[in-house]
Amino acid sequence: MLIIEQARITESLIMFQKISNILSIASFILITSTLGASYFGYKYVTSERFKTKLMNEVLSNVQGLLPKVLDDSLPKMTSPAMPMPMDKITTPKL
Repeated sequence: MLIIEQARITESLIMFQKISNILSIASFILITSTLGASYFGYKYVTSERFKTKLMNEVLSNVQGLLPKVLDDSLPKMTSPAMPMPMDKITTPKL
């Protein structure tokens, strides 16, 4: 009976080692893919192509809103200019 018990203990330890190795490999693959995706994501976000794409998107949205904002905020008519006394006017010196 003692030999059978030792064999079962050894077998369970071997099974535990196999499961641990599989989990270790899966963890390594997960970490490596996360680091790779982070690196390429950072390179894309800091690239000129992304900057150009983002600027074009923002400018197209702003240009669509700009005429509406200007029409609503600009007055239809303004007052005439205020007269200024002649003694306050100075000419620039060359």
